[in-house]
Amino acid sequence: MGITSTSDGAGITTVTVDYPPVNAIPSAGWFELADTVLAAGKDPDTHVVILRSEGRGFNAGVDIKEMQATEGFDALIAANHGCAAAFSAVYDCEVPVVVAVNGFCVGGGIGLVGNADVIVASDDAVFGLPEVDRGALGAATHLSRLVPQHLMRTLYYTAQNVTAQQLHHFGSVYKVVPRAELDAAALEVAGLIAAKDTRVIRRAKEAINRIDPVDVKTAYRIEQGFTFELNLAGVADEHRDEFVATGKPRANK
Repeated sequence: MGITSTSDGAGITTVTVDYPPVNAIPSAGWFELADTVLAAGKDPDTHVVILRSEGRGFNAGVDIKEMQATEGFDALIAANHGCAAAFSAVYDCEVPVVVAVNGFCVGGGIGLVGNADVIVASDDAVFGLPEVDRGALGAATHLSRLVPQHLMRTLYYTAQNVTAQQLHHFGSVYKVVPRAELDAAALEVAGLIAAKDTRVIRRAKEAINRIDPVDVKTAYRIEQGFTFELNLAGVADEHRDEFVATGKPRANK
């Protein structure tokens, strides 16, 4: 359980997330994920990283129960910094990152996937940001890398999901396969990258990041500032308490 990393000896390093039951990652786990991805990219024997998860879904975001069980704002601040670190690690990893998305990818999962280089998904995968239903904001920066602008706004305001098939239509998901074939699909595209001269691919990753029209790190931190504002106003606690108690969004009152 937690974050593990394995290498196949042929240039592919696989980082696996395993936090049952839904891969809601605790604060420390986000930092560990960041460190693991960055370390893999620094290893000269790694040509490409696969980021995958065990269990029911790829990622359910931050561990809200941990946040609500902690006095003060320490857990909230740690979760925000941890997410920023993990999202940045995927983006800054010195080699391309292929994400293999199974089941649900929501909240913080969108930050990981939106900053990845290649996305493969199972045919039952869905992607979304339930942030407004939790009294928070964030990862619109990354969702906007997956869908067109107006659809991003609609999904963000309504907390609806988008399917892997829809993202494949938009070109943000490279391939959609049955869940049983997901790991093989990730390995296939990772193998194509790993076979290239890693010196060239590493410079290609850096070059693409440098010409990126969006500063993903600054944009996400701006979003987080509004999340902190909602927390200071007490709004976020109302929504998180309701979710922890009932598992449902707080009704508008």
